[in-house]
Formats: sequence, C-alpha cells, structure tokens
Amino acid sequence: MTEYDYWKIFPRMPKKVTIGDITVRDGFQHEEKFISTRAKKYYLEELIFAGCRYIEVTNLGNPHLMPQFSDGEELLAHLRSESFRERCAKRGINYDDICLTAITIRESAVERAIELKKKGVGPDRLLMMVSTEEQHHFANSGMTLSQYWKEAERAIKKCNDAGLKMCGTVSTIWGSPIGGATELKDAVEFSKRWLSIGAHDVEHADHDGSASAPQVYRYFSMILDAIPDTRKHIAHFHETKRVASASVLASLQAGITNFECTLGGLGGQPANFLDDSPVRGTGDYYYDDPRYVGLVCLEDTLVQVDEMGIAHGYDVNRILQLGKQMEKSFGRRLRSEAIINGRTLKEGHMKYARPGLLELKRKLGEV
Repeated sequence: MTEYDYWKIFPRMPKKVTIGDITVRDGFQHEEKFISTRAKKYYLEELIFAGCRYIEVTNLGNPHLMPQFSDGEELLAHLRSESFRERCAKRGINYDDICLTAITIRESAVERAIELKKKGVGPDRLLMMVSTEEQHHFANSGMTLSQYWKEAERAIKKCNDAGLKMCGTVSTIWGSPIGGATELKDAVEFSKRWLSIGAHDVEHADHDGSASAPQVYRYFSMILDAIPDTRKHIAHFHETKRVASASVLASLQAGITNFECTLGGLGGQPANFLDDSPVRGTGDYYYDDPRYVGLVCLEDTLVQVDEMGIAHGYDVNRILQLGKQMEKSFGRRLRSEAIINGRTLKEGHMKYARPGLLELKRKLGEV
C-alpha cells in the first residue's frame, strides 16, 4: 500500500503532529525516590534542545502531599533565566515557541501560578482535571464533580485574567480503575464544558490504560465531530496493557494531532512513599503491579510516527540517547524498546550481514 493510499483511507490522519513531553511532572510523580533538582533541570533542557516545545515542568499543588515537586519554583525560574534563553538562542531555538505547563489541580495552585507569573517565573499554561467517574475524581481532588466545576470556573477566570492559558483534562474516558465502566458521551460533554468556561484546550486522558484502539477511534471521531478544531485536543494514554501504541495509531487515524508522552514510559499515580517517608499522595495505589502504570513512551512513539512519514519536530536520535541516559539516572530498565532495538533504517544494519553474498553472486554469474 502506498503512502497516498494510506492517507486516502484515513483522510483525517495528519501529516504533522505535536508531541508534548511530561516526563518531569507525570513521569517523575510515581517515583518513590526524590529525583534531584539537577537531574530535572538537565532533562527539561535536553528535551527542549531535542525539539520539545510543549513541556510539563512541575505540579504547583501542596508539596506536603507530593514532595517530588517541592522544587517546582526553582525549575520554573531556571527555565525563565536569561542564561537558559541565551543557550536556546545559540541553538537556533525561538524561546517564545516554548510553552511551559504546570499542573494546578486546585484553585490555590492556580493562585500560586499567578503569583509566580507576577515574579516573572510563572508557567505559560496550567492544567486542571475532572474525571467522568466521580470516585476517581474524588480520589484526585477530594471534591465532588459539582463542587469542582464551580471551582474550575472561578480558577479559569483568574487564570485568563492573568494572561495564562488553562488546559482542562477529562479522565476516565474509556473506564475507571475505581468505578469501572464509563460512557464516551459523558467525556464529550465534559470536553465541551471545559471550553465553554474558558479552557484553552482539552487533554483527553486514559489514566489507567483502559482504552482499546476501536474505542479510541470511535471517541475521537465523536470529539472531532463535536469540536472540529484539532488544536483544541491532546491525547494522553497510559500503558498498562502494552497497547498504548495502538491507541496512538487509532487517534492519528481519527485526526488527532497533539499527543503527550514520557521518556521511558515513566509515570502514573502520585507516589505514596518518597525516600524513607510515607506521603499521602492520592492514597493507596489502585494497581496490582505499580511498575506498569506509566505513559506511552516518547522514544517509541517518535520512532512510530517518524517511520510513518509524519513530521514531529524532534531529533529522534538525540531522544533515543536521552532515553538511555534516563535508564542510568534511575538505575533500572525502563520501557522503551526503541533505545535497545533502534530505528528501522532505510540503509539497513549491514553490520549484521553474513559475509560472502556478493562473492557467491559473482561466482553464479548473477552480477
């Protein structure tokens, strides 16, 4: 099948995508050890230098609940520093193209972000979150859905008045790890509601890996019928059944152009232990095996879309190298297959060739 035939079959499938990285926030929040501020700065910088333009930096919620993010202000200040701007310029990066996001689940965190903006070190974009399944929503926010929508509306007004963008996340679209089955139509209505109260865009999240490719295609077809502007939508898949790459493909076929990933497929529910101390986080893990709760892997996703001929703006080889460094930072094997197996190169991998083929062909008169 030719490339032309493929896009003819899926006319909504994009030829260019935006892939945001959320390693330092969502990726690190599940870790039960504190990731050093120096390491966080390094990976934030290197991801930007490798082509990332939409990057989640930290969570501005209460650091007592999630101490992994106690250095959030320092990270933001580092990325706002004149020295970092100069380093971007030397690499031909337009600093104004970089969008820094911070998670602000509650209104108090939004207010904190606004104060940081006044100091010149705030993020460009914030994120609040609802789940269509209320038990999951309560576990994350401590509020009912009705309470939270009222708070979100107030917070978005404050956000917009301060010149900040707000992303509204919709979770448990394809199912909930607590309450079970959900209805796709509820997530469509929640997405509309976010935009109606002033959100800039919507993150459509599969936080527990419930999604299947056919249902992903069905949902995003529903979403783009209801809200056709693809700039308003971001796909966010967690990897618990090793099928998230199929969900990415189904999203592409439906017409989605914006995705989020983490290096090594890191991430998941906020840790309820950090170093030697228990922390509350969002409570007990609701997964039997907490190792398998990360996001779709940045390295593997980039190789997937790159080999499909879809433009993405990253230096893929640099990202693969960064993934290898991440494994050394964590001292364990992470979930990228691409950093081990590499890319499918057009020129092949001739180092694996068995010697003697050309000589044999000459002997047989085939050349």
